[in-house]
Amino acid sequence: MSYENLTLVYEGRTALLTLSRADKLNPLDWSTVKELKRAVAEIEAREGIDFVLLTGAGRSFSAGGDLDGYIRLYREPAEFQAFLEDFYDMLVGIEKARAIWVAAVNGVCVAGGIELLLACDMAIAGESARIGDGHLNFGQLPGAGGSQRLPRAIGLLRAKHLMLTGELLDAPTSMAWGLVTRVAADAELIAEAKQWIAGMETKSPVGLAGAKRLANMTLDTPYEEGLREEIAFVHRYATTEPDATEGLIAFKEKRAPRFGAPKES
Repeated sequence: MSYENLTLVYEGRTALLTLSRADKLNPLDWSTVKELKRAVAEIEAREGIDFVLLTGAGRSFSAGGDLDGYIRLYREPAEFQAFLEDFYDMLVGIEKARAIWVAAVNGVCVAGGIELLLACDMAIAGESARIGDGHLNFGQLPGAGGSQRLPRAIGLLRAKHLMLTGELLDAPTSMAWGLVTRVAADAELIAEAKQWIAGMETKSPVGLAGAKRLANMTLDTPYEEGLREEIAFVHRYATTEPDATEGLIAFKEKRAPRFGAPKES
């Protein structure tokens, strides 16, 4: 597929996905959201891609929506609803994807940008990153899941602080609050994100996808139900996936595991 607002490059088991409208601070307008939705589907359908490294070109991860576009959409309620549905589908697609999505946050990440970040599985920030909700700075409200994902990620009081004040956090504070889990020098941001991925490449792809699914169940599954589902899921994994047994045998034999090998007949 070809994209106008994104660049998508495959590198081994990783898809490198970049928001590429640097001159506009990588806005998440409707055309970009549609392209992201297509990219999510393309990556998920491509065999052998287990990781996605998502970042922004230039000095911004994403500064959020296209304000001029919103003014037009607000006058067309049906179109605005369709836009919100596309944004919803794209972000849920990231959450439900088999691949592990890693956000490398460079520069400004606000409004729709933080909503995109929150759908990813892991996040690392460059030292110059500034991250926040920011919607109310322009009289807006988060409409792509930010009001629901943000409290789950950092707690209700901190989420309301960011939503109500519009404050942007620096990279160390973003890490302390749990929006990202590491801060890197700007020049080393992508390299460090790739190091994360290289470490995960030594693990079972089926196990990685399973761990992502189990963790994400906490978003919408009652506690007791989640505990029972964990038992059922792990039982299926351990008794049907060769990687579970291979990992134990490799540890016993003091060698690196050979994950992904076909089942013995």
